[in-house]
Amino acid sequence: MFQVVFHNDDFTTMEFVVLVLTTVFHHSQHAAERLMLLVHNEGKAVVGVYSYDMAMSKTNKTMRMAREAGFPLLVTCEPVE
Repeated sequence: MFQVVFHNDDFTTMEFVVLVLTTVFHHSQHAAERLMLLVHNEGKAVVGVYSYDMAMSKTNKTMRMAREAGFPLLVTCEPVE
């Protein structure tokens, strides 16, 4: 299994992070806001655990959305230890 990790930066808006978490990762609004604050306060947060293919798909989709919106959001896909 692989975890998708969002990393904090000084430019990506909180609203955009919540949007991605609700649309790509299908979190509820409340869960998305909680995860966004965790990323903001802790520097990073695991936003989901998936098979490799699903984790990479969600990572790539999120990175594409961020670039299209002009944000430098960093999303990584890492094996679960």
